[in-house]
Amino acid sequence: DDIDRAYFAVFDGHGGVDAANYSATHLHVNVGLHEEIVKNPAKALKCSFQKTDEMFLFKAKRERLRSGTTGVSALIVGNKLHIAWLGDSQVMLVQQGNAVTLMEPHKPERE
Repeated sequence: DDIDRAYFAVFDGHGGVDAANYSATHLHVNVGLHEEIVKNPAKALKCSFQKTDEMFLFKAKRERLRSGTTGVSALIVGNKLHIAWLGDSQVMLVQQGNAVTLMEPHKPERE
């Protein structure tokens, strides 16, 4: 279609790099192939994080992997910014020199 899109993501492996590498390889594919990517990009991001997690858990069980990852992704669709994150990774937006709070990070003490 004629809508400009851009995708960015950062993953921070915990206990190894397997989960981070897997997520970096598969998350954007799951987002791009999700049926809601055009109508509801936020839903596509959320569902794709969940699907990628399920895929890695299956692989991790089969191969006895013990790593995990946090991750953040940004999907720009036209002039809209969609953010998704997992764990305590954070996204910071700076607009004209001022920090704009986009999210409250996941912390163990937060419900």
